[in-house]
Amino acid sequence: MELQGKVIFIAERRSGVSKTTGNPWMTQDYVIETHEQYPKKMMFNVFGEDKIKQFNIQMGEEINVFFDINAREYQGKYFNDIRAWRIDRVDPNNPMPAAPAAGGYQQAAPAAGYAPQPQQAYPQQPQQQGFPQQPQQQGFPQQQPTFAEGGDDENLPF
Repeated sequence: MELQGKVIFIAERRSGVSKTTGNPWMTQDYVIETHEQYPKKMMFNVFGEDKIKQFNIQMGEEINVFFDINAREYQGKYFNDIRAWRIDRVDPNNPMPAAPAAGGYQQAAPAAGYAPQPQQAYPQQPQQQGFPQQPQQQGFPQQQPTFAEGGDDENLPF
């Protein structure tokens, strides 16, 4: 997973010694804010002194964070852990990446010699008798009004 945003907070580094292996460890938390209509904030951590130095994340920097999400249990409660595994710097003159193809997927080109036939979104419904032909909007099925027999006002659809 990935998210792009501006670094708005850098927490103090935390370190310690593993109880199981006796090896030292270090972690640091960061918060980025996205540039959407309704900006979102995400806190993530970088684990390991080597990664903290390699990423060298600075306040106010525009970055793209690649991360994994995991949940861990502690005393009967679960906590999310968002851990960065790659950081890319983003050009400050162009903070928003180019929009991906519709749905985030690129459509493959058709095979040589194959020309796909256009398909109708919905099959054409036979016209009911007594109603004039109405133009159908593309992509939406046209629904004909129905009325109860006998003109009873109690059968209104609302």
